[in-house]
Amino acid sequence: MSATNYPLDPSAEGTRTSDPASLGPRSQKLRRLARARRLLAWIVLLAPAVLVLAVDIGIRGGRLLDLRGKHVASYAGAIVESAVLWGLLLYSASSRRGAVRWISASLFVLLATVTLGVQIYFQRCYSTYVNLDALLFATSFSESVVGHLRSDGGNLISAIAPPLVCAAALVVAARRFVRPRQTRSGRAARILAPLAIFFGFVIPCSYRTVQASTPDVIYLHAMGGVIKQITGLRPPEHVRPGLRTPPVLPRATAIPSGARVTQPNVLFIITESVRADAHCTAPTDDCPFSPATNAAARKRFPLLQMRSNASTTAISLAVLWSGLPPTASREDLHGYPLLFDYANAAGYDTAYWTSHHMMFANSRLYVQDLPTSHQTGATDLDPLADMDLGARDELLTERIRKDIREMREPFFAVAHYGNTHIPYRIDAEHAPFQPAMDSKAPEDNEAYRNYYLDAVHLQDRTIGEMLQFVREQPFGERTIVVFTSDHGESFREHGQLGHTGAVLDEEIHVPAWIDAPEGTLTEAETAALASHRESIVFHTDLTPTILDMLGLEREAGFSRWYGAMLGKSLLGPIERTEPVPLTNCSGVWGCAFRNWGMMRGNLKLEAREWDTAWHCYDVLADPKERNDLGAAACGDMATRAEALHGGLPGLVK
Repeated sequence: MSATNYPLDPSAEGTRTSDPASLGPRSQKLRRLARARRLLAWIVLLAPAVLVLAVDIGIRGGRLLDLRGKHVASYAGAIVESAVLWGLLLYSASSRRGAVRWISASLFVLLATVTLGVQIYFQRCYSTYVNLDALLFATSFSESVVGHLRSDGGNLISAIAPPLVCAAALVVAARRFVRPRQTRSGRAARILAPLAIFFGFVIPCSYRTVQASTPDVIYLHAMGGVIKQITGLRPPEHVRPGLRTPPVLPRATAIPSGARVTQPNVLFIITESVRADAHCTAPTDDCPFSPATNAAARKRFPLLQMRSNASTTAISLAVLWSGLPPTASREDLHGYPLLFDYANAAGYDTAYWTSHHMMFANSRLYVQDLPTSHQTGATDLDPLADMDLGARDELLTERIRKDIREMREPFFAVAHYGNTHIPYRIDAEHAPFQPAMDSKAPEDNEAYRNYYLDAVHLQDRTIGEMLQFVREQPFGERTIVVFTSDHGESFREHGQLGHTGAVLDEEIHVPAWIDAPEGTLTEAETAALASHRESIVFHTDLTPTILDMLGLEREAGFSRWYGAMLGKSLLGPIERTEPVPLTNCSGVWGCAFRNWGMMRGNLKLEAREWDTAWHCYDVLADPKERNDLGAAACGDMATRAEALHGGLPGLVK
């Protein structure tokens, strides 16, 4: 008799005697061996769930200890779900023969590697797990996601390799110690395993605010949502820019303010993802980050406390060009006039040049009907432009140099640079910040920040060249330059990496300055602009400021649309008592993770999807936002924010 004659299926019945003592020594030894192997079989079958739990504790053990009440029950349910799913798949994969065992083994290894490996990787980057919102968001930008993973493939491999090895080892162990016979339990496992996967896709779980579920359960639930969307069972949830339907504006006459020499041209430069501390906003003798623009605009007026109202490009552009708050309705964000429309109605020549890829999120829809005489996107500059980086910024400068000389005065033009977007474009010959790496691993954070700074430095070279060229032209002395970034960029200051994840200052405190040659502004306007050097101002203030420069801020025919603008012209005094809304979840753009808040003066109220309470920061006294003052310190902003946004980000249905 061999040991394998004893059934090793934990649920199967085998040959037994009523009196073990009556068995011979060899039989008793074999029986003990069989019991030990049955115990090992259970250990192997439960090992996947135990390993998932161990990984989760290792990543966020402190947060798990804070779970209370229903969240403890939710997490316990997720552990049971995890144990049943992986146990059934592994049980089916350990069958002695048949094609089903190979199918089950492949599914086990694939799902275990993806659900755990991707969650480990995502936690390293963003301090949270991939959930339904994030996966639905990613499906809308598959090319961008592929580009991101291509640039950080090494770290992704390092995250998925351990789960892959463990999953394969568990299949080998199961086939060594479990090996179920072709009994009812074996047949049942083959039926129940795919059902367990199906239920993993559809069973609700805690995945937003608290994430009181194991990482594998959260990911499976997210995959189920994506499958529903692909099959049409769930409508697409991601919001992106659409086709604008602006009104026909009445003809207007630009009225120069006061003692201006002439009605100036306005060149509005918008860069991408440049945070305030990565640019020399104020003129300085030593500027390591942006030496070229520092030299080209020595007499600029700095706005040292400028905040974007969002850290998402689509929202920021809509705010900058319309003057509307980011919380305006989708209809208004697509239906209100933009700066181009106002300028065109007053007889200005207009242009929009960008190195961004207009296929990204269908951005072309939003700008295709702008009333411009010149308009350029990434593929106009390079048909093979990268989806994330766009065309090389140097190509954009070349196009601007050509087109701007063809424009008639007065003109309003926007130059929108993009190579500082993730994954960041650098040139090794012009990369002063070292050591630099494009690795997103937490341990490489400072080197990755240097890589970003090298991209900012490279882009600054071509923006500086463009500015120098403009100033050398006959129209240069009549052209006001307005400069800002659409948003900032985070490097794990509060856990997150990149942008769109928060309205904390690393993502919304941006550089901004205005370079106005003598005679383009009155003395009063110049004094007012200089007075705002340290004032807390917002992107919503730039729209009325530019309208003021164009001589249109007081145009009666536009008053219907001006009334919805929150901002005030920086060419005059600003008195603000109402809080200013901040959000990355807008009618013009959806969000992977909900986050929003408000600011009034130096106080900021904010929360993200996984927060259970509002945070309040004094951005002047605490610029790194380390000291949470508590919601009460922000006065009525918590009440106002909940009324405006619908509640805390993670609690909105």
